[in-house]
Amino acid sequence: MLRQWNIIRFTVWDVGGQDKNTQGLIFVVDSNDRDRFVEARDELHRMLNEEELRDAVLLVFANKQDLPNAMTAAEITDKLGLHSLSQRHWYIQSTCATSGEGLYEAFLQHC
Repeated sequence: MLRQWNIIRFTVWDVGGQDKNTQGLIFVVDSNDRDRFVEARDELHRMLNEEELRDAVLLVFANKQDLPNAMTAAEITDKLGLHSLSQRHWYIQSTCATSGEGLYEAFLQHC
């Protein structure tokens, strides 16, 4: 699905529909769901090992930052093992999808 947001044009596809020449991957996590971070970390690293995503920049949206018990971007960085991705460009952005907070900044700075 082709999307255009302000001046950024990108193609959106589900994990099952990976395409060749992918330039970036946006991985959205629920910052409030501490019980699923092992699963999220394992899935993220599995995807990043795919040949099609070898050169893709990773942008992690730490979503639901509006909730009182949400983990910080630093905590999520540790939980997802992002520091181990030394050969890849990656960024993490605190977001709140319901208000749009952080989304514009993420695309403006990292896309």
